[in-house]
Amino acid sequence: MGLKKQLHDFKVKNKDKKWLPAFSAIHTFLFLPNEVTHNGTHIKGADDLKRTMNTVIMAMVPCLIFGMFNAGYQHHIALGDIQAVTAGFFSPEFWSIDNFLVGFWQILPLVIISYGVGLGIEFIFAIIKGHEVEEGYLVTGMLVPLIVPVDIPLWMLAVAVVFGVVIGKEVFGGTGMNILNPALTIRAFLFFAYPTWMSGDKVWVHGAVERDQAIAAGENLDAISGETILGTLAQGKEVAYSAADMFLGFIPGSVGETSVLLILLGGLFLIFSKIGSWRIMLSSVLGAVVMGLIFNQVASAGIISESSKFYGLMSAPFWEHLLIGGFAFGTVFMATDPVTASQTTKGKWIYGFLVGFISILIRVFNPAYPEGVMLAILLMNVFAPTIDHYVVQGNVKQRMKRLKAKTA
Repeated sequence: MGLKKQLHDFKVKNKDKKWLPAFSAIHTFLFLPNEVTHNGTHIKGADDLKRTMNTVIMAMVPCLIFGMFNAGYQHHIALGDIQAVTAGFFSPEFWSIDNFLVGFWQILPLVIISYGVGLGIEFIFAIIKGHEVEEGYLVTGMLVPLIVPVDIPLWMLAVAVVFGVVIGKEVFGGTGMNILNPALTIRAFLFFAYPTWMSGDKVWVHGAVERDQAIAAGENLDAISGETILGTLAQGKEVAYSAADMFLGFIPGSVGETSVLLILLGGLFLIFSKIGSWRIMLSSVLGAVVMGLIFNQVASAGIISESSKFYGLMSAPFWEHLLIGGFAFGTVFMATDPVTASQTTKGKWIYGFLVGFISILIRVFNPAYPEGVMLAILLMNVFAPTIDHYVVQGNVKQRMKRLKAKTA
């Protein structure tokens, strides 16, 4: 308490200093905010923005840890050092210290760059504008390392973070004012600016790109293939992974997006803590299932030729779409972003359904980049205010009709 009082007194004495927002951010990070409401009637709660952000981060930590083990596991599998897991989720071949160390040293720099660059930009804007540093980037900083390939060059990630924070957030006024999810804005920038590092069969397994370059240089090495299930289906090939592998996460992919089991547990934690919207999560799944069933019917009816480039993903069982790619992670952690998602109850159902529906639509008809959840969520971020507007207007009209009926 003595240190807290000294820091508070220091803030008061230097309240006119231009650099004070940066100091205040560190003070707020270490202690609970001192600001309280003074006038009028208010609903009081024990939570604040920092607690909310920390809760979301806690929900993602299991995905981060699993991603570290999986990065090392996929690396050693590709090199032939270990065999594929056959003993289930608690297999010692997967949860080995060697796997963890490989993944840890590859993923830790991604986390450091994400938080270091992102918070640095936040501090700069806080000092320029003279306002407090907001805690909104705490979640974005954790999301970014989880939705990128394990070997993404750090300088590319740094450039993307600068773009995402400045263009996707600060130009709109900061936390709570942005219309696009900042983490997905960063990923979209990476995809469109550096597509070769965000797709293909070399970027998802640590060391595959470097090994491919060494082979091209004339070294006698075996190539590493780290093709994702989406990439395999897009080429019309049979999937080598079981449904259990897909659900548990023993597959190549972005760092934190492979384990549907841990993502579901994280989603339940967010629902239980009343931070994540179960309506958006459920409606997204329903939308994906409906679109998947439509494509299955089209494929089974012979409307589209088996030689078509769309047939592989179109004929995949509808439930398989829920287990592969970034659909589960995007639905739980990004579609539910309270700032960029719909706010009304009916709007959440519409918004979530369209996210799932459009995700599978884009996934199937864009085989060059067979992943649609990123573009679907960004698209619905733009339309979320419109959805809420018409929901509210519909409610107003219904009330006016009831009022006219009573006064008639």
